[in-house]
Amino acid sequence: MDRLSAMHMFIRVVETGSFSAVAKELNSTQPTVSKNVAELESWLGAKLLNRSTRSLRLTETGSDYYERCVAILQDVEDAEQNVGLLQTQPKGLVRVTAAVAFGRLHVVPRLENFFARYPDIKIDITLNDRVVDLIEEGVDIAFRIGNLRDSNLVARKLCASPTATAASPEYLKKYGVPRHPRDLKEHNYVVYTDLGSPGQATFRESGEPLHIKVSGNLQTNNSEVLRSALLHGLGIAQVPRWLIGDKVAAGELVEVLSKFQSAPSNVHAVYSPGRHLPSKLRCFIDYFANEFKNCNVINGPDAKAA
Repeated sequence: MDRLSAMHMFIRVVETGSFSAVAKELNSTQPTVSKNVAELESWLGAKLLNRSTRSLRLTETGSDYYERCVAILQDVEDAEQNVGLLQTQPKGLVRVTAAVAFGRLHVVPRLENFFARYPDIKIDITLNDRVVDLIEEGVDIAFRIGNLRDSNLVARKLCASPTATAASPEYLKKYGVPRHPRDLKEHNYVVYTDLGSPGQATFRESGEPLHIKVSGNLQTNNSEVLRSALLHGLGIAQVPRWLIGDKVAAGELVEVLSKFQSAPSNVHAVYSPGRHLPSKLRCFIDYFANEFKNCNVINGPDAKAA
């Protein structure tokens, strides 16, 4: 008896409720299907099905065995698919979501090289600033920054991005360079309202948290507006470094108070749990993990600081 084939026949009998239907499906005969299930019961020494002229019902033992057979055959199928995937170019559609500014600044610009490396993978990327339900909305991978809320999802850390307090050179020339976080009380602080505590900037001094109340004549819930406001000299603000790192490197913004900055925010790739991660998703995540690991704009290089 081919045990895997017999297990497959048993599963299909349970799911269709008919020996003849399985025989037709597998291009076999009803006696052959019945014989395989009977041999399986004989080999196990247990009755799996209660048969009558009108119906088939699983026994308690049969119900447990059915669940285990499904899992075993799925593992076999997954293993075979993985072997095949290792010998072929990853392909298929990957659905991705990210915050608007992060996606525009750090995901989309890196897709050209990704496509050159994986020409058979297609990307559907959605940018928005809300937390997307991956399962509900059919998303494969989400870039998440900061604390993770979805404990039922799998998260791979890609990098840690520090915070940075920055302003334009023109603003600092006009209003002075803050030397201590308390000096921000005298500055026009651009408030980002999409935070747990807007109007408060958190730093660290001597290893302890330091909370500073801040205020100004402009507040926004949009990170790209915040970035633009800093570039136009409208104020000073503490922001994630990934949002302004390119402008600091270009000298368009100047980082201050660097020795007081709070703990960095982790950037994760988040995806739904499963026994095996499809190769197209693994390639995507590995590619961006390598990209971000070597990216000074995100990870905080030696910045131009006042």
